[in-house]
Amino acid sequence: MKIVVAGAGAFGIKHLDALKNIKGVEVVALVGRRLEPTRETAEKYGVSHTFTELSDALALKGVDAAILCTPTQLHAAQAIECMKAGVHVQVEIPLADSLADAEAVNRIQKKTGVVCMVGHTRRFNPSHQYLHKKIVAGELSVQQMDVQTYFFRRSNMNALGQPRSWTDHLLWHHAAHTVDLFQYQAGEKVVTANAVQGPLHPELGIAMDMSIQMKTRGGKICTLSLSFNNDGPLGTFFRYICDNGTFIARYDDLVDGREKPIDVSKVDVSMNGIELQDREFVAAIREKREPNASVAQVLPCYRVLDKIEKQF
Repeated sequence: MKIVVAGAGAFGIKHLDALKNIKGVEVVALVGRRLEPTRETAEKYGVSHTFTELSDALALKGVDAAILCTPTQLHAAQAIECMKAGVHVQVEIPLADSLADAEAVNRIQKKTGVVCMVGHTRRFNPSHQYLHKKIVAGELSVQQMDVQTYFFRRSNMNALGQPRSWTDHLLWHHAAHTVDLFQYQAGEKVVTANAVQGPLHPELGIAMDMSIQMKTRGGKICTLSLSFNNDGPLGTFFRYICDNGTFIARYDDLVDGREKPIDVSKVDVSMNGIELQDREFVAAIREKREPNASVAQVLPCYRVLDKIEKQF
């Protein structure tokens, strides 16, 4: 399977590392904003072609799929470009920064029939997978989720500490992880969502702090706190309060309510959520089926985000 990776930054590199572990996959092109650093990364990973335009990569003979790790503002248009070219596509989270764009991607997916998957990694982290399997088996039911998403990002830097060419967003990017995961784990759609945001950054023009409350049709609730002002600890921490136990998930690690570690190493073939996400994308293409985290499955998340944004 010949794959194009668009975006040579922090997450593009995470996908390049992940794809190395999947048999029968070849990354044939890397697309980046600046040619020279993109070429350096491509050489490191043995990628034969480098471009600054996605269209040039999609024009290569025999390209099967693309993974988009580009700025949020490009996601929807580039996903549509891939699908119209007959290329399966995985879009890093978020799918879009507006509901209208997200729905446009969904319409094109239905029209073309190609695989369109969104990088909602939390569905694939072994910690969350472990709990999801117990929920599906009827062993657990979520009563409440308490989630903290904290970064220290008062300047426009990426995960590698390098300047960004675009602005990240607490709602459309970081809240998307939790809004989708909450509905996925609860097994119910959110019917009530309330939110407040703090002052906008004078230069970046985005809210640096945000608080979101959600409730599902069956009465399950979630409280989400987000900040770009928090100086450690950094990351996202999920507390699951269930009818049969309390659990705390920190990326791929899981403990119970008393901080006793839970072994999730046998949940899947890897402990790397990005790799598991990419394995699902490749498997869905090969098996000609809808992937977990398809655009249709995650669209309810973006409908909630749209409702929240209208409150600000």
